[in-house]
Amino acid sequence: MIELALPLALLALPLPLLARLLPPRAAQGQVLTLPDGIAAAARPAHGPAAWRGLVLAALAWACLCLAAAQPQRIDMVTDRSASGRDIVIALDMSGSMETPDFALDGETVTRLAAVKRVATSFIRARQGDRIGLVIFADAAYVAAPLTHDLPAVARALDEAQIGLTGRSTAIAEGLGLALKRSLAEAAPSKVIVLLSDGRDSSGRLDPVQVGQLAAEKGVRIHTIALGPEDLETRPGARDAVDLATLRDIARTSGGQTFRVRTTDDLTAMAEELDRLEPNPSTRPPVAVPRPLWVWPGAAGLVLVLALGLGRRA
Repeated sequence: MIELALPLALLALPLPLLARLLPPRAAQGQVLTLPDGIAAAARPAHGPAAWRGLVLAALAWACLCLAAAQPQRIDMVTDRSASGRDIVIALDMSGSMETPDFALDGETVTRLAAVKRVATSFIRARQGDRIGLVIFADAAYVAAPLTHDLPAVARALDEAQIGLTGRSTAIAEGLGLALKRSLAEAAPSKVIVLLSDGRDSSGRLDPVQVGQLAAEKGVRIHTIALGPEDLETRPGARDAVDLATLRDIARTSGGQTFRVRTTDDLTAMAEELDRLEPNPSTRPPVAVPRPLWVWPGAAGLVLVLALGLGRRA
């Protein structure tokens, strides 16, 4: 779409015509008398050359008036401005994440494969946020620091393998490291997304106390409880997730808990997270003006030069 930033400048278009229509002003005082040869050269020219000069002058004036009106093209572009939000994903990489009890594209896959598929889509859609990745099992480590380079984070998630840091579930250590990395940054909004399918086995820290510390520091924690079984409904189940602890962590820090048993639950969880933590990529497009005045301005300049050269000739 093309529009004029200063359309009132076009009101100057008829000014030369109005000047020609004004009655000649009577000379005041003494009049300079020119020799006959100079007076003849000063008289207005007639014929094709005169009309050509008049047309060039009119076109030059029109181009300059159009340039003064500042034409511009309005492009609607996606708003990619930073949101100021940091999101650290803390992912359980314990041995139970190898359990094949999720359906994906008509096939049975492991919990980790299903999480990777949904989490990768979630990460790539968060344009404007900074995303980091912490993975934990016996211990925790940073797989990807907080960054706007979302493809790099998605690649780090895809390359994560079970067994690199053991096979147990040190939830408190993973959550603590994610909180430490969040607090090291000065973002106005800080979020941790904790995904686990088991119970804390470290014994060195209390995950709920880590959640309380996050609340004191203004960091929200959303927890995702993975797997078909949980300790509330089947306390004796071997790979049951500690839903109560995950719920307490989220409630203490002002976040939400999601119970995920299927791939559809994972997808719905990602959509709900986008609602709770608004996704910058869903912002309405931004109107960006692209100035076009240089083209009529350049055309006007060329016409003025042509007019001057014609008169010299």
